Amino acid sequence: MRINKYLAHTGHCSRRAADELVAAGKVLINGAVACAGQKVLPGDEVRVEGKALAAPVARADEAFIYIMLHKPVHVVSTARDPQQRQTVLDLLPPHLRARRVYPVGRLDYFSEGLILLTNDGELTFRLTHPGRHVPRVYEVKIRGVVPEAALKEMRGGMVLAEGEKLAPVKAEIQKITSDATMLKLILHQGVNRQIRRMCRDLGLTILTLKRVQIGPLQLADLPKGRARCLEKQEIDALRRSVGL
Repeated sequence: MRINKYLAHTGHCSRRAADELVAAGKVLINGAVACAGQKVLPGDEVRVEGKALAAPVARADEAFIYIMLHKPVHVVSTARDPQQRQTVLDLLPPHLRARRVYPVGRLDYFSEGLILLTNDGELTFRLTHPGRHVPRVYEVKIRGVVPEAALKEMRGGMVLAEGEKLAPVKAEIQKITSDATMLKLILHQGVNRQIRRMCRDLGLTILTLKRVQIGPLQLADLPKGRARCLEKQEIDALRRSVGL
């Protein structure tokens, strides 16, 4: 398998991005700098920027698979965790985990909601690329009343305390109770822990944070901790949303 296809099938990046990594000398095969078009043979060790990559799915299992998972809190949204905490892969049944899928993007340890897992490297690259602006929808429960000024600042595009400029966020109040406000936030950026950092800077206390939608893909009533394979129409809509 050619090196660019190999990297794409591991879920690391697209073939185009793989070609750029190879051209920059950032890919090693068995310790030697890879060349454009070089083939990876069974048993070869491939490293990208010093990180060893797991082999992609075997040819008999090469068809792409797309899985929706409802991540609970206190679960790590990575394939492995050095602290030995439960990961999203641990929640999958063995036959799905055996397909060598990887989570697309992240959802922090104390948040719950929709996580997509797949072995489609090109889709992963496009969904996580900062230039794509695929919308993510969150339901955020805030302690007490949310001032209109805070909503206005979110909608106008904040500058975080660390200096990062954020794109405008669509912020709507869904429900107000005696002690909390439920917000619906729609983000188009992939800034790390964006909602938590926004609320921190605005003096808002988050009680719960749940992602309910990625592009056209909706969590709906999938039970917490459960996973299911996407239906064909969901896959088609998701791929169309990123130009595939």
